Amino acid sequence: MGKVLVTGAAGFIGSHVVQALTTSGQSVVGVDNFDPFYPRAQKEANLAAIGERRTAGDGLTFCEADIREQDVLAAIMAEHDVRAIIHLAAKAGVRPSLAAPRDYVDVNVGGTVSVLEAARKAGIARFVFVSSSSVYGAANAVPFREDQPVQSPMSPYAASKIAAETMCYAYHHLYGLHISCLRFFTVYGPRQRPDLAINSFVRRMAAGEPLQIYGDGTSTRDYTYVGDIVAGVLAAIDRDLGFATINLGSARPASVLDLIAALRDVTGLEPRIEYLPAMPGDMPHTFADISRAKALLGWEPKVLLREGLDAFVQWWHSPQRVH
Repeated sequence: MGKVLVTGAAGFIGSHVVQALTTSGQSVVGVDNFDPFYPRAQKEANLAAIGERRTAGDGLTFCEADIREQDVLAAIMAEHDVRAIIHLAAKAGVRPSLAAPRDYVDVNVGGTVSVLEAARKAGIARFVFVSSSSVYGAANAVPFREDQPVQSPMSPYAASKIAAETMCYAYHHLYGLHISCLRFFTVYGPRQRPDLAINSFVRRMAAGEPLQIYGDGTSTRDYTYVGDIVAGVLAAIDRDLGFATINLGSARPASVLDLIAALRDVTGLEPRIEYLPAMPGDMPHTFADISRAKALLGWEPKVLLREGLDAFVQWWHSPQRVH
């Protein structure tokens, strides 16, 4: 049957994707280079959690490698009889991209081309590329639809994702790869990266530190639970759609202040807020139109924000979390 190759397998979302695949009986090759954006120990804990939950006979073969090393990727694909690719590996984050734009282009665009080229040479036609709601910028009206123009990125991170999507289309057009570009909207849940708002807020609330809010707190995000995101990824890998861009979001945006109020209710901790000037590159609002995901993937989100925050806080207090 062949294996599914998952890049970024040790990360927040990647580890959940691998876990879902192995639990369903599929064999997976995971690739990750343990980028130092956050501590290696946290990613190793993600891999350990996958191992604890694998069912008998299922398996993850893990390879520490950099997606920019095309020859290494090609050797991995040949050795493990890869049939499909889920490409999550990327330099993440809007604000860090302002400080290191060349790195974001190198990894997010150049690395994606390496994965595409290795897939082309290996004859692997089924490919899922993970993109971002950041591609929509501030020029588009909400809710964001996939047919809106994406020519006004607000950060190097957003620009790198737009460029990578464009390269994906070129490989579909030239070589017939079936590529789904999934635009994720603010993913949260257990194992969330430490730099992201929900993880940062809970950590600061537990320590009695103020929550740093950039702007007046009225900006909104389409918070989407990681389990729903994984379901969309697995639906996409099983469909040959030619080339498609598809939003995966909750379609229920909440303001930063609403999020903080929900965290107060879930944790029982009283937050203190420190207001700071708005950050360049931050989008004022994100909100997904998910009608295409429903039509093409038979997918829609199931987890409401309060339920997802409960799951996150339970993980945050668990011994599996690396402190």
